[in-house]
Amino acid sequence: MNDNTSRSMTAAPSASMYGAPCWVSLMARDLAAAQDFYGAVLGWEFRKGRLGDEFSVALADGVPVAGIGALAPRLTVAVAWTPYFAVEDADRTAARIRERSGTVAVGPLSLSTGRGLLAADRDGAVFGVWEGELVRDWPAWRDSAPAWIRLLARDAFESAIFYGEILDWAVDRAGCCDVSYVEDAVQLHREGRVLARLTSGADPTSDDPLLHPRWHVHFGVEDVEETTRTARRLGATLLGERSTPRGREASLRDPDGAIFTVGSGNDTLPGTVLHSARA
Repeated sequence: MNDNTSRSMTAAPSASMYGAPCWVSLMARDLAAAQDFYGAVLGWEFRKGRLGDEFSVALADGVPVAGIGALAPRLTVAVAWTPYFAVEDADRTAARIRERSGTVAVGPLSLSTGRGLLAADRDGAVFGVWEGELVRDWPAWRDSAPAWIRLLARDAFESAIFYGEILDWAVDRAGCCDVSYVEDAVQLHREGRVLARLTSGADPTSDDPLLHPRWHVHFGVEDVEETTRTARRLGATLLGERSTPRGREASLRDPDGAIFTVGSGNDTLPGTVLHSARA
């Protein structure tokens, strides 16, 4: 089987799962340094991405986890982990973001496999939008759920309305993502599986960066304490730790400034069956 045949069997268009999170990516100032850091901390290996020499795909046990790219000097966006949502039409989504008082910071840009943009919601939380072909090993990423995302917003319910209107959540269309309200949070799910969670309580004036409006990107690890020690030894800053019903979590800032969270629990990762998340 040649590479083109394999790719056609594993690739999927963003329109096939519009509105759902489809990838997480880091734009770093130094691609090689970022690969060295995350390779040591999270055990990732890397392969060349299809967007050029300045983009790589991180692999955990051969499964795609995330993308890491080199931040172009002309771009003024911050170094950050960013979730991307699949859409049918990036231009239409960009217009909806602006109409609802969000900000389109970059794009839509045309790339080799589709079109993307970077935006911020009304609270300032940054997210991406992708129209086109999903990562080549998309089924493996979707099914293994190596990363999950959580929005900390000032008001989760207002944010759910914003994202619902721009991404066609909970609309009368086949294949859309649905939302449910669990205690003080909003859960995004599709076909019975949790994809993301939106929570309230952000404070944009806080001195604590973990309380700023933000999409938090979480990665599962076997040993949170050991992962944290390795990260700090390599120049990361520990921003906070906590015990949750899912297990231990630690939030870190990498040497380049990007915030990410590692956790030992996996019962709320994307792919979790909905009734388990509600239990």
